[in-house]
Order: sequence, then structure tokens, then C-alpha cells
Amino acid sequence: MSEKPTSIVPLLRKALERIRSTPPRVIASPPTQPRRAAVALIIRVVPPPHVVVDQTHCPSLAEFFEQDWVSDPFARPEILFLQRENQTAPEDSGMSRVRNNKEAHVAFPGGRTEADDEGGLYTAMRQTWEEIGIDLAEKDYTCVGQLDDREITTSLGKRLLMILSPFVFLQVTPHAAAPDPVAATTLHWTPLASLVSANPPPKWSTVTVDAASRIAPKHSTALRLLVQALVGSMEFPAIIVEPSSVSPVTPDGKPAHDMEKGFKPPQQLKLWGLSLGMTLDLMSYMVHPSPTESAEPRSGASSPLSPIMQLPYQTGAEGIRMDIVAPSLASVFPRFSYPDVNMWIWRVLFPVFGKRYREVVRGWEASVRGGGVNDRRINWSGSALSTFYAAIRKALVLVIVARALGIIFGLGFAVWWVFRT
Repeated sequence: MSEKPTSIVPLLRKALERIRSTPPRVIASPPTQPRRAAVALIIRVVPPPHVVVDQTHCPSLAEFFEQDWVSDPFARPEILFLQRENQTAPEDSGMSRVRNNKEAHVAFPGGRTEADDEGGLYTAMRQTWEEIGIDLAEKDYTCVGQLDDREITTSLGKRLLMILSPFVFLQVTPHAAAPDPVAATTLHWTPLASLVSANPPPKWSTVTVDAASRIAPKHSTALRLLVQALVGSMEFPAIIVEPSSVSPVTPDGKPAHDMEKGFKPPQQLKLWGLSLGMTLDLMSYMVHPSPTESAEPRSGASSPLSPIMQLPYQTGAEGIRMDIVAPSLASVFPRFSYPDVNMWIWRVLFPVFGKRYREVVRGWEASVRGGGVNDRRINWSGSALSTFYAAIRKALVLVIVARALGIIFGLGFAVWWVFRT
């Protein structure tokens, strides 16, 4: 007899109930940049294989989790990611990266708000229907709520591009109409347990980004080559996604399994950047920090949300645990390909330039521990990211100058030594 698995349905129920009862932090678009976008985080629960579900009505959120087939230990909660072929990044967004043909990046369905859209929720639903053929207005789905708005900026936060609003949807019936994605788009239903379970833990990896694409002007080839030589590349945290079901299509819209020749070998799917941040925002609702919990990191802890979330431990400031404040903020912390660059930025310069950042994060932590009712009007994440990026830009400039002077001094010394001997 097989052992019953540990179900994460109670954690999912806790998260969705908290999202429904918690007002999101809404960021108003500044007059200079009115562009907005919205995405849909779609969750479903797959019935156990040994259970036949005969559901005749669409339950409420509370009723949904009271059903026997949902609370069954073998029920499998899943979240929907999609993979876009030849995906292009927003202009000047700094998403250019060192291309790796063996990996692909996943995201959520959604896109920019159009002039006729009635709001962010309408945008998320319209874009989902147009892109993957899922009608979130049908009775099979319910909108649980909205996560906090997020700011999309250019490379290293130099300029605001748009405001992004994530909306969470739950499929409240065991079976819904099959999706119909546009050409060259693949849907990946991924078990939530693979993201939040402690046994086995999520598989963490990295995505390599060309540092020059985030620092130097895109039209200055010489400067980009110089920065690339002096700084190298940047590595960002990523989760390897292992979907339970896939719906691939070819560029002409036909199912990929119908192709007799030229089938593209599967790529390693990675969740990173903005999509990873929103996923971690969702997962953070599965735990609730205690006001009396110590802010000091546990000795030897490899994950701040252990055993629920296996986020690689990264502090935002001395004595502050990012799992308590905002786990998604840790997804923006890069590592550089040159060890000395890492040492100078994270050990020497960031502690000096990051004073304002540490003050913002401490204020954020105090808000979270105090319940955050009034301070939810404050854009803590935007303030933290802007001060973080400002400190990183200053540190990078000094590192580039120092490495350039070091190279010049070294070459000068070598020339002097050659002529001296």
C-alpha cells in the first residue's frame, strides 16, 4: 500500500483566503508614465486518479476546499506557466542576456492594458483569452484577488516603464474547457508542491544575464564591450520548472506531437525575474510571520521559509530576514561572474552605499510585524528596489573604474619592467 503524500491543499487554502481578505497595494501610474499591464496567476486542483467527480454546481471559495476530492491527500494543486517562443523584452528593460539554447523561460499569461480596458482585472482576463484561449469569465473560474502591484523598470531601475498588476484565479471545477494557445506558445501546468514542498525541495538554478546590457547604452558597442570585459555577466536566482502536463504547439499552430520531423528537443524550463517575484509573492501568503519571531537568521538555514519555501537565503540588510519582509525581493539580488567583483560590491561597497536601502527594509519589516494595515499605502517594494538599485549602480561604477585603473596600472608596470630589463 502506497504511503499517503503530504498535501499542500491546506497551505493553498490558507494563501487564497488571505489574498481574498487582504487589500492589495495599488500603485498609481505617474503622469509621465501611464502605461500599465496585468497578468493572471491561474491555479487548479487536479482530482486524484482514483476519484470520479460528479460536480453539478460551481462552489464558493470556502465550499471548494470543503469538497472531499479537493481535500484528498492525492489531489494535486497546480499553477499555469506559459513559454513564449522568440519572446521579446520591453524596450530598454535590460532583459537581454547571454543566450542559452538549452534553457527556456516561463511566465504568466497577460500583457499591456489597452485604452478600452475597464481596468487591470479586465486586462488580465482579456489577455488570457487572446493568448491561451482560457475564458476566465466562465463559471469554472473565480477571481480570488490581486497581489501587490509591481513596478517594471529599465535596467538596474533607472527608469519606470509601467505598473504591473497580478491577479489570482482559481479553477473551481475539476474539468474546464481545454485551452487554445496561440502559435508558438506552450502551456505548462506545474505542481505547486514542486515549488513549496520541503521534501523534495525546489530545484534552484541561475539565469545568466549580460551585465553590459544593464549598464551601458545599447547603441554604444565599444562601451558595452568594455563593461562586459570589466564586469562580466550577472547571475540571477531561478527555479527549474518541472510541469506535470504540457500542451505544445508548433509555429503554425499545430500540436507538436503531430510533427514527424524536426521536433525540438525539450529545454530546461526556468522561472526567474519578474515571474519568479510574483510567484514568491503568492507563496509568501502560505506563511504568516509571527510578531514575536526573531529577526535573526537561523544558524545554517539554507532557506528562509524552510520548511515551506526553499528560497536561497539572502539578507537584505544586517539582521533582517527577507522571508519575513518580502521573499520576492531576494529574487533580484544578482551574483557576478568575477569573484573579486562580488567581493567588492557585496562585502565592501554595498554596505556603504546601501544605508538608505537598509532603512527602507527595516521600516518594511516593522510594518509587516505590526500588521501593515496603515503602511500598506506605502510602496515599500518600490522604495526598496529603487534604493537597492541606486546603491548597486554606485558600487558598479566604482568597481568598473577600479578594475580599469588596475588594468592600466598593470599594463604600465609590465611595459616599464620590459624596458627596464
